[in-house]
Amino acid sequence: MHVLHTFANNSSVPYLSWFAERAHSEGNIRYTFIILYPERPAMIDEMKALGFPCHWIKYDDNNRKRGMLNALPQMWNLLRKIRPDVLHCNLFDDSLPGMVAGWLAGIKVRVVTKQDTGYHWLHTPKWMRFDRLITRLSTDVITISNESKMFLLAKEGAPEQKLRLVHNGIPPERFTQQSPTVMEDLRKRFRINEHRPVIGTVARFIPWKGYGHIVEAVRLLTRKHPDAIFLFCGTGKEEAQIKKQVQAANLQEQVVFTGWVDRAEMASFYGLMDVYLHAAVLEPFGLVYAEAMMNGVPVVSTRTGAALDAIEDGQNGILVEERSGEALADGIERLLQLDTRTVGQAGKRTALRMFPFEVMWKGTTEVYRQALAREK
Repeated sequence: MHVLHTFANNSSVPYLSWFAERAHSEGNIRYTFIILYPERPAMIDEMKALGFPCHWIKYDDNNRKRGMLNALPQMWNLLRKIRPDVLHCNLFDDSLPGMVAGWLAGIKVRVVTKQDTGYHWLHTPKWMRFDRLITRLSTDVITISNESKMFLLAKEGAPEQKLRLVHNGIPPERFTQQSPTVMEDLRKRFRINEHRPVIGTVARFIPWKGYGHIVEAVRLLTRKHPDAIFLFCGTGKEEAQIKKQVQAANLQEQVVFTGWVDRAEMASFYGLMDVYLHAAVLEPFGLVYAEAMMNGVPVVSTRTGAALDAIEDGQNGILVEERSGEALADGIERLLQLDTRTVGQAGKRTALRMFPFEVMWKGTTEVYRQALAREK
């Protein structure tokens, strides 16, 4: 089976590397990759080391229309030459030119994973017609949560027979190895007294991640828990604005802006937390709370993405009914009234069952096999 993956706006994609590593070790799938990126992507060398070709198309998402129009004939030409059994697109910027090129090139199995479901509906509705076009041109659509599936049915008019639910996954052995030495270094770096309760968030500073609501939750929580510390891990265009909100609320002693933490240190970073707080809206999946759950951190989350699929409120985490500071603060208070260790361990068992990479690998390859069998 020969699968060609496309991806945009990323130099390196961990789960594509995990797919390639698995295929390299088993020998059952042959991969080719097309990456749309402004500079030579790191994936070229990563995949070369595994024996898989990776083609680069120069693309800048700051000029999406022209970039996708330039990418389309290049993708069509590559697809005509390569002739994969399966074309698999992932993000909007590679899926739109990729699906059109695949259809024009006569690739019979065209799979798209809707990794960014709902973005245009929330922020730029005029682009929704192209989301619908991608769905129409695909033969199979992978949805990464039930919320994403329901959105595609309701807002994009996707035919239900095209939809396949496959949760994203991560290799637990890589993302649950906590180091006491690294944890101590992180405590020193972020000025954390181990006797203070720690509540953490890992997300880019962008509107739909809900940092403004988290700041309001911090303001409410510190009235009762003045010694609590809140870790804001990430970067993004709203970071300066959120820092101003923290200063205006006089919360500088409670909130630590960590920047991005190195991937190799993330399991230990989760190990510092007593609670993980997630405030996104209409997030297709939400990999960070799956990671937190795998590390035994009890999660308080808005009702979105895979949190809705995995969390039973009050059993293995907390779900809040609305995205507001008051609701988030109330969710943390409800969690703190429970045995947080028991909740965290229950969440860990759930995440290890639902979100390991093995489940994602089997689900994705089964989509390919069923689609190819259907086309025979």
